[in-house]
Amino acid sequence: MTTPADTIRDLQQKNRSLGARNEKLVELLRESRDQMTLLRQDLEQMTNPPSTYGIFLEPAKGKIDDPNGPIGQTGGASKPAQAAEVWTGNRRMRLNVIRSMDVADLKPGTMVRLTDGNLIVEDCGYPDHGDLALVRETLPDRKRVLATDHHGEEFVVKLAGDLQAKVGDTVLIDRKSGHAFEVIPKAEVENLVLEEIPDVEYSDIGGLTRQIAQIHDAVEMPFLHPELFTRYQLRPPKGVLLYGPPGNGKTLIAKAVANSLARKIALNKGHSEEEARRAQSYFLNVKGPELLNKFVGETERQIRLIFDRARDIAENGRPVIVFFDEMDSIFRTRGSGVSSDMENTVVPQLLAELDGVEGLENVIVIGASNREEMIDPAILRPGRLDVKIRIERPDEQAAKEIFAKYLTPELPYAAAEIERHGSVAAVVEALTESVVERMYRTSPDNEYVRIRYADGSSEMLYFRDFNSGAMIANIVDRAKKHAIKEVISGGADGITESHLLRAVREEFAQNEDLPNTANPDEWARISGRPTGRVVDVQVVQHDHSSDVLDDGPRDGAGE
Repeated sequence: MTTPADTIRDLQQKNRSLGARNEKLVELLRESRDQMTLLRQDLEQMTNPPSTYGIFLEPAKGKIDDPNGPIGQTGGASKPAQAAEVWTGNRRMRLNVIRSMDVADLKPGTMVRLTDGNLIVEDCGYPDHGDLALVRETLPDRKRVLATDHHGEEFVVKLAGDLQAKVGDTVLIDRKSGHAFEVIPKAEVENLVLEEIPDVEYSDIGGLTRQIAQIHDAVEMPFLHPELFTRYQLRPPKGVLLYGPPGNGKTLIAKAVANSLARKIALNKGHSEEEARRAQSYFLNVKGPELLNKFVGETERQIRLIFDRARDIAENGRPVIVFFDEMDSIFRTRGSGVSSDMENTVVPQLLAELDGVEGLENVIVIGASNREEMIDPAILRPGRLDVKIRIERPDEQAAKEIFAKYLTPELPYAAAEIERHGSVAAVVEALTESVVERMYRTSPDNEYVRIRYADGSSEMLYFRDFNSGAMIANIVDRAKKHAIKEVISGGADGITESHLLRAVREEFAQNEDLPNTANPDEWARISGRPTGRVVDVQVVQHDHSSDVLDDGPRDGAGE
């Protein structure tokens, strides 16, 4: 007999079963609805025609009939045209704009999407591809420029939106619509110029105190005290020539000038010391030989672009150093070319930049050369590269100052050296004295070359006559490498006197094969020995059988 309790339990079980079935049905219905939605979207996409694109030129001028008013009725309501002039399909067309867009929001040169009925429905921004052209002239309305392509063909294009382009800029253009969209960085200048904010300070340079003082007087004073130069009617120099044998710090000085100028100008303007340290200057290091180009007029054009870049950077008051390394390779004396007369046009281009109508405000030209006698005299005359500073090879005192930049107390020194001298500072001083004495003594083991002059006289030159800052840096690097190798092989840790003296012997030995005996006079001039016409160079050979020569670091030092 079924009791009421059994009936209730049976009904509850059926209710649960029906609820589960209902949930399954709901889930199936939801899935079916989602699938139908996807199918409907796919169907709409299949029925939608493909879109085309065009370049918006300008809003359509004039008025059109209000579609809400009586069509064709005289005196009917009219309103400003919601239409635009568009370049599409290689022709100019007047097209309507969808009501959800305002034609006033469209900027000339932007790409717009069109329906199959040629209705403008979307603003797609500026194109990111096209042809490249060089701006030759800005037209009076400042909205159009005269440009040329790589074939030399001239044409006029409009500047899209708020684009600002100057003469010499490379711009991205669409020839068909006649618009320029973007200024493209000058890759050709980037390949020729190393643009950087130098972090070199005068305190990083050793042995050139007199030359640094000359640079300060010639370059920094006009920047820091322009009002005094104006009062005394003194024209600041336009450029400086640093000349002398290689490896003695010409590039370092140029970088330090840029850094020092930025900091001192910031202090003059009332900035704090911390802000002055963060002040920016720019150092355009022109890769001289790469500037030369076999195509007529290309080298001159690249020189113009470099000075345009310098003027652009200097507009906001930041000092700019334009540094021409190996200046003699670019600006040789006109008429001295053997197979080319390129210097006949390249030199006048530099002179035009130095003397031109466009001033070089906040721009200083610094040239560096090992062969200053080969540079065209017109460049070196007063009014152009006014100041000539010779960077000499270091003497003994200068060598000690340079060693102080590389043999610092922070380096690890051998415990035996510290015990012998009493302190790290004493070790540094003793090692410096020892290695400088070894480098500068005039003993037979330091003889380098015997040169014979055209008058019949001869002279013995020692390694001391050819030492350089780069060589000193290389010697210290060699000593560090020897110390590291000794630690690896289980020896004592730290730099010793023997490491440095061994490095000196190796450095001298590897320089014995460098003199150019085939052209002795040329070698003597480059090496900084222009005291007379050299007709013969004899290298003194030394016995290095007791030395284990090492291929020490060669790239750690330079000008």
